Amino acid sequence: MQTDYWTYEVKLDLVLFNFWRKVYRNGWLTGVVIVLLITFNTLFSAKGATTVEGFETGSKGSYASSDVTLGTGVWNLDDALIGNLTSDAKSGTQSVRIRNSGKVSMKFDRSTGAGTVSIKHAKFGSDGSTNWQLWCSSNSGSSWLQVGSTVTTSSTTLQTATFTPNISGTSRCEVRKSDGTTNRTNIDDITITDYGTSGGGGSTSVHLTMGNPSGAGASDINNYLLDKAQYAVGYNCSLGRSNWVSWQLNSSWLGSTPRQDDFRADTTLPAGCYQVQSTDFSGSGFDRGHMTPSGDRTSTVAVNSSTFLMSNMIAQAPDNNQGIWANLEDYARTLVSQGKELYIISGGYGVGGTGSNGTFSTIAGGKVTVPNRTWKILVVLDTPGSGVSGVTTSTRVIAVNIPNAQGVRTADWRNYRVSVDSLESLTGFDFLSLVSTSIQSVIEAQVDNL
Repeated sequence: MQTDYWTYEVKLDLVLFNFWRKVYRNGWLTGVVIVLLITFNTLFSAKGATTVEGFETGSKGSYASSDVTLGTGVWNLDDALIGNLTSDAKSGTQSVRIRNSGKVSMKFDRSTGAGTVSIKHAKFGSDGSTNWQLWCSSNSGSSWLQVGSTVTTSSTTLQTATFTPNISGTSRCEVRKSDGTTNRTNIDDITITDYGTSGGGGSTSVHLTMGNPSGAGASDINNYLLDKAQYAVGYNCSLGRSNWVSWQLNSSWLGSTPRQDDFRADTTLPAGCYQVQSTDFSGSGFDRGHMTPSGDRTSTVAVNSSTFLMSNMIAQAPDNNQGIWANLEDYARTLVSQGKELYIISGGYGVGGTGSNGTFSTIAGGKVTVPNRTWKILVVLDTPGSGVSGVTTSTRVIAVNIPNAQGVRTADWRNYRVSVDSLESLTGFDFLSLVSTSIQSVIEAQVDNL
């Protein structure tokens, strides 16, 4: 068998050698490269990938509505053109310029959904500030829904706005200038990522931008990754609660949707894992304490409802949950209102908390472990959409470690600030692991004092 394999390998090498010799002699190299590139592009597109439209390949010099073939496909520009003047803010040589109530619309569908959409924007020349919105469709443009909040553009330097449509399957999006004024807006580098997978296994989740603290996956039910569209969970079946929960928070997640209060079991937990029920905390003296807050997910009913899965809850002392913890949640949303984007990780550690009925190690007949402490880490980015690359040694990182007990309702969360390094020592997790180690060593050792 060894000789036969070697003979086959030699013959294959000779065939390849003769092929490339003919390519060289006959000047076919350019054609072969083109064929290979076309084949690669076809395979790549079929699998799905990030769509990035920089408006560098098309041309349109008038505002009249018409279709334009660009690098990613056909787009419709209505009361919009492709500008290349010195007054056009752009990351390359061209960008879109929109006026009045103009629109820039995809005329093609992505089959792999839309997880996040980031868009660079700036005002044109000396024009005044403008407002615009992102709208997306899951039915090839038959109907549209606004994603996130209206964006105000007030700078002549490109800024990045990030949205989270969380559309699975068929998706397309458009930018709509919403103020109706003649002030013009430049739009560039529209970037759309695939809808994230759910369940265990690998993840491209935006909520794990800073890293997977415990390396959670599908092989260990006590370190099981629940990769949801709205947040990510490292779940521990033996504890009946999460090891940690991680989520992105920016303006696209916030709206006016009321609290749904539809607490329910998470049926996506793996086989052999107890599904904590909505009634398991009844009479225990502990709140069903959200990790990803309901208030951080108010863009749609479905998004808000997702936060009421019991896999997103820990047994939390009422004074902790309703007082100091809620105040920190409110503060995080205040930072978003100031134009920040946050990446947040929270959880509990230790055993035994004190609720309104006293101190307990477990509830629900031993199925749910009560943590002794609650912790949270907030990475505050000045530039939404910048991800890990936006983290520097000057980036603000807030970390707290608060007792899971009564008596802290009116306490100030600032008095419980600690370093990320200290939380790593206590929990055994590796936080912010996708941030460069040189930056980690600085920001994880500091204690926030703002």
